[in-house]
Formats: sequence, structure tokens, C-alpha cells
Amino acid sequence: MTQATGAPGAQHSALPADLPGPHSRRLGLIAVVATFGGLLFGYDTGVINGALAPMKEDLGLTAFTEGFVVSILIFGAAIGALVGGRLSDRYGRRHNILMLAAIFAVGTIGCVLSPSWQILALFRFVLGLAVGGASATVPVYLAEVSPYERRGSLVTRNEVMIVSGQFAAFVINAIIFQLWGEHESVWRFMLLVAVAPAILLFVGMLRMPESPRWLSSQGRDPEALAVLRQVRSPQRAEAEMAEVQALAEEEKLAQTGGWADLAVPWVRRLLLVGIGLGVFQQFTGINSIMYYGSQLLEEAGFSADAAILGNTLFGLASVVGISVGILVMNKVNRRTMLLGGFGLTTSFHLLVGLAALLMPDNSVKPYALLVFAVLFVFSMQGTIGPLVWLLLAEIFPLKIRSFAMGVCVFCLWMANAGVAFGFPPVVSSIGIAPTFFIFAGLGILALVFIATSVPETRGVTLEQFEDSFKTTHA
Repeated sequence: MTQATGAPGAQHSALPADLPGPHSRRLGLIAVVATFGGLLFGYDTGVINGALAPMKEDLGLTAFTEGFVVSILIFGAAIGALVGGRLSDRYGRRHNILMLAAIFAVGTIGCVLSPSWQILALFRFVLGLAVGGASATVPVYLAEVSPYERRGSLVTRNEVMIVSGQFAAFVINAIIFQLWGEHESVWRFMLLVAVAPAILLFVGMLRMPESPRWLSSQGRDPEALAVLRQVRSPQRAEAEMAEVQALAEEEKLAQTGGWADLAVPWVRRLLLVGIGLGVFQQFTGINSIMYYGSQLLEEAGFSADAAILGNTLFGLASVVGISVGILVMNKVNRRTMLLGGFGLTTSFHLLVGLAALLMPDNSVKPYALLVFAVLFVFSMQGTIGPLVWLLLAEIFPLKIRSFAMGVCVFCLWMANAGVAFGFPPVVSSIGIAPTFFIFAGLGILALVFIATSVPETRGVTLEQFEDSFKTTHA
């Protein structure tokens, strides 16, 4: 593949500047409400970390059923991303988020009341459907309501909420365990907390607008313009609406909308780019740290208590990393940040591996491994983590945006599952050093992929990027 760049930093004189005003506050409120879906995503994937031990004792889980209960959510998320994307294209982004909020609540209550591991696994799968659906829908919704000048920071707020949800799960689990740790069903209290943000998401989205770009794709232009007037200055709303309408007409003539579009070379190319981004994001091994951080630290030489404490640093590094990333997201080109991010994570993979291989087994070695692992998490969550979700929300044509997002996120979740299943036995069989050298090798492949294939999207509207990429690769 040749390098695919897409007019980075280009500005369209046809679009007036999006000046601050009441519409800015409205847009900020929409972002806050919609990203409760990301908070639920993070909490439901992180809560199992602290809930698993009392859950295992209460329900009598074996090694097999324990792994099944943990992993079933990942497979549900893969399916939820694929199906959720199609439903979002058909019925609308807002409609999909409302439905997902209800599924989050039902899945959470079902898990809390589960009398056996079989019922628990069933409702964990239901939660997975909601997690996957949210991962495919919320970034697209945010991208489509945002002006291109603020799209990076607004879409990335969803990733902030995901890592904040994971960190909150670690902290809430610790608090609940301190208060009711002697109770055999303490894990049910940990899971129950997720009902509150699910209710807030549902109630909040009732008052939020539909995506203007989706409305236009359905021929509902007056409604689309009304939404744009809520979140843009009057002059900007009119100009942007004209651009959305023009592209929607082109897509109707092209009959875009699903698998048939893969026969179009430039659409197929974008889908392959999106799949590659999702898979390489997971092949950084970030979720090997987020799922098995305490086990990794014990393997490195920490005591069990110290490993649990050290594990909270991974959550803190995630939150700090994503916060720093947001500050520079709209100032640095996407490709530059991705290349820098993979360069950093690959370097820290090598440092973890070299420290594990070459340092003598003394009291310093575990702390060296902890520092390098924390720096890896910080680097990944400040660059690759949010950028991949942002690019997936930006690069696809309007009419298949959620469908293509669903396919890519399905592949992302399957890569997640592969890392989740493979990490413990690989570390057990070959050790920490060779495992992280494997991650470093995958990071080098990712750098080649980004340099040769990933387009630039910063500084242009979704419609401008699509038109430019289509012209270049038709």
C-alpha cells in the first residue's frame, strides 16, 4: 500500500469559524451525556478484576467456569459491535444509545441477581452486547455532532470515560471490599453500582438530539438543520448543512450502505485500514495489563498485597495519559501522534523485556518493571488508545459509518480476546521477557502499517476527508 494522506490541516473557506456561544455549552452537554456509555464500558470491563475472587467462592467457580464467566463478555462485545453498528445505521445513533442504556441496566441487574454461574454467564454476555454496541456507536455519534475543529477532543472524551470507568471500578471495588468484605455476596454490590450510570445515560439521551448527519442520510434535512443550529453558530449551521446534503446525495447515487460497498476499492481500503488500527491497538497488549496487572506484578516479584496496590497505578496512568492526550489532540496530526505512540510503547515493551531478562533478581527489579509498565500504559492511553477510536469514527463514508465501525470494532474485540486468552499461558510458558519482545515485534509491524496506509483526518470535516480520499483512491 502507498501512503494515504488526506489534506492535513486544510481549512474550507466555505465554512465560517465555529465561534463560542450557547451552542458550545449544548454541545458540551451532549458529549457528557453520551459518554456515560463509555463509563459503563469501562466499569463493566474493569469491575470483574476485584469481584472475581468473592464471586468464585460464592458460586463455586472452577478454573474453567471462572475463565468462561470472564471471557464471555468479550465475545458478547464483539457481536454487539457488529450488530450495534448495523442497528445504528438503520435506526439512528441516539436510538441505539437509548437501547444500549436499557441493555446495560438489564444485564447488570441480571448479573447481580444470578443464582448460578450459568445465569451469571448469560447476563455477562448481555452486558457484552451493550459494551460492544456502545464502543461502535458512541464515538460515531460524537464525531457526527462535533465541528471538525473540536472533533478530536470531543470524541476522545469517550476514551476518557472508558479509562475512568476502569479506574473507578478498581477504587469502588476496594472501598466496597473494605466495608462488606466479610459478606459472601460482596461481588454483587460491586456490580450493582453500574445501574446508576445506565439510568443516567437513558434519561439524559431522552433530551439529546439525533445525529444531524444520520438525519440527512434519511432525507430528514429540516431536522438535521435544526440539530446543527443547536450545536453550531447560525452561519456555520447553514454552511455545514449544505455540505452534508451534497455528500448525502452523492452517496444515494452510489448506493452505499453495507457489504456491497466492499466492491468499491476506496471503501474496501478504508475498511482494511480501520481493521488494522483496531487489531494493532489491542496487540499493544494494553488489556493484558488492565486484566492481569496484579498477576503480572506478582510474577515480577511483588507480594500479593503490593501487586494489588501497584495495579491501581495502571488505572491512574490511564487517566493521566488520556488527559494529556486530549490537551494535544487537536494540535498534532493524527498520524504523527500514532507513530509517536507506537514508537513509545514499542520502546517500553523492549525495556520491560530487557529488564526482566538482564537485571538480577533483587529488590530493585520488580520496581523497574513496574515503572516501565506504568510508562507503557501512560504512553498507550495518551496516544494510541484514543486516536484509534477517533480515526474509526472519522474515516468512513456517512451511510456505512456505523456498519464499518461495527466490523472494525468486532475485529478489535476479537484481537482483545486473543490477547486476554493468550497472555497468561504465554507468560507462564516462556516468561515475561519473551512475551514483551513479541509485543515489541508487533509494535514494529504497526509502525510500518501506519506509515504506509493510515490517512490523515485532522483539520477537515468528515465530508471533506471523504471527498478527498475518494478522489485520491477511486
